[in-house]
Amino acid sequence: MKLNIVPARTGILWVKLGMQTFLKQPLALTGLFFMYMAAVLVLSVVPIVGQMLAAMLVPAATLGLMAATAEAASGRFPMPTVLLSAFRAGKQRGRAMLVLGVIYMVASLLVTQLGKLLAGAPPAVEPQNPQVDPVMLIVMLLHFPLVVLFWHAPALVHWHGVTPAKSLFFSVVACFRNIGAMLVYGFTWLLVFLIVGFLFSTIGMLLGGVAVARTVMMPTVLLLVTMFSSSLYFTFRDSFEATPESASPSPPAT
Repeated sequence: MKLNIVPARTGILWVKLGMQTFLKQPLALTGLFFMYMAAVLVLSVVPIVGQMLAAMLVPAATLGLMAATAEAASGRFPMPTVLLSAFRAGKQRGRAMLVLGVIYMVASLLVTQLGKLLAGAPPAVEPQNPQVDPVMLIVMLLHFPLVVLFWHAPALVHWHGVTPAKSLFFSVVACFRNIGAMLVYGFTWLLVFLIVGFLFSTIGMLLGGVAVARTVMMPTVLLLVTMFSSSLYFTFRDSFEATPESASPSPPAT
């Protein structure tokens, strides 16, 4: 495995490729994303262990959506079974993905509890005077290091056979070595969300007020999130490549 250093402008290319690939198979990719969200919702209603299992499956689900993008980018139709790609590559990599899931679950729970401790008791929020939930804000900020740790980790485990611990290390290294491209990528997506959100919310307001605007925005945001998840594959594909000594297959290129 070799780390590639890409120019900052590559971040815009990743966003573009995510959108283009989504448009190749919009129904399939949207359906797969909704299947994942439905599984999370079902698990979340199970007392105590439900949320733990949902968190544990995040790395495997991330890899499944990336594999679906790879299929669509190669001109193939991603079947629902692609979501199980993490557990169809042999016992060794399946166990490694489960270990990665456990690490993510424990880290996420610890970060959430730490956020609650740092924020203290949240103030009462009156409907007419809404405020930002300090607990949620701090938890989101504390989750950022987890995002960096697990950005490339599932794909490294699956496509390059890297151990869970090394995959986390290499994920951090890749993100920081390509910090320019990652920042451009993040700001470009933020700009896309803001522009599309403004346009569609404005259209909704003109058509029928706040209720219509909310109705229009919900599917729009979900589609944008699906496009974003499609672009994740390209951030990995361009950041790593298999060396001749590697026995692991590299992900298909577009």
